[in-house]
Amino acid sequence: GSDEISMIFSFTRSYFMVSTLNPAQYVAVLKRMMPYKEIFELFTSIGFAKHGKTAFYQYAVSFTKQIPVEQKYNSAPGIKGMVMLVFTLPDFDYVYKVIKDRFTPPKDMTRKQVEEKYSMVKSSDRAGRMADVQEFKYLAFDKRRFSDEMLAELYKEVPSMVQTSGNALILKHVYVERKMVPLNLYLPNADDGSTYSAIDEYGNAIKQLAAANIFPGDMLLKNFGVTRHGRVVFYDYDEICPLTECNFRKIPEARTDEEEMSAGAWFDVKDNDIFPEEFRLFFTGNPKARRVFNQLHADIYDYRFWQGLQQKIADGYVTDVFPYRRQKRFKRIDS
Repeated sequence: GSDEISMIFSFTRSYFMVSTLNPAQYVAVLKRMMPYKEIFELFTSIGFAKHGKTAFYQYAVSFTKQIPVEQKYNSAPGIKGMVMLVFTLPDFDYVYKVIKDRFTPPKDMTRKQVEEKYSMVKSSDRAGRMADVQEFKYLAFDKRRFSDEMLAELYKEVPSMVQTSGNALILKHVYVERKMVPLNLYLPNADDGSTYSAIDEYGNAIKQLAAANIFPGDMLLKNFGVTRHGRVVFYDYDEICPLTECNFRKIPEARTDEEEMSAGAWFDVKDNDIFPEEFRLFFTGNPKARRVFNQLHADIYDYRFWQGLQQKIADGYVTDVFPYRRQKRFKRIDS
């Protein structure tokens, strides 16, 4: 069906690179196969990203003109980010992300470092688990379509990025990303079956990204989203890094009562040291999710699991992550 075909051309996968002088013909055929895909998504997915960005802007302007004036740009659903200001329209399928002028503590990084992380996403194998990001410079909006609260937040958090000219509000640098339901908002309303599926997907997303040599960094539930197909996708990139640059360690055993009761680490910790045992903290607010995760993906808490993946990458092993179920694959018939 169209949904299964859509998974192959998903916003979570690397682009196809189609060599053609008339990409519109390809897009027209694909649109008939996937009627729910927007034209700009299809141009992008076959490798014509610049034209896809132009088509997206035309789509966004048209969408905004067609909705009631009461619908305003507001903060996107979910916990506010420490690095990014994120806003959207109520029925719009995309969010706009702007790097804040000042990051909320304890985040300690620069704008340039954040931009490098987002560039890394574009050049990486996203393994069907990271949302595509389109980067825009000097993107113009109708200022009247922003709520008063959203305008105030823009002027407070990203004043260096905002220009105005009449009714136009121009953002000097902005990322556009597909809107998803944050996993931390999805789970409280999910039944047992949906919780099981989502947490299994969450663990698989972490493992498949790691197999593609990507360590997500901040693996809190709020940094993952659920797509309309029920897949769990990572979308917060300010802490990602190559898995091979991480040093996965076991927390040393305390030697004295003082070390046991110490509020901080009593042993040396380098910037790239990662202690997988601490990943259990990601579920402190959701015991049901923790139970399911422990049942399905407890190996993620073990430093040896991560070191094993690093060794496979060093040995040149490539993990295949297919966008379709195994039974949908062509069968090889040996002569």
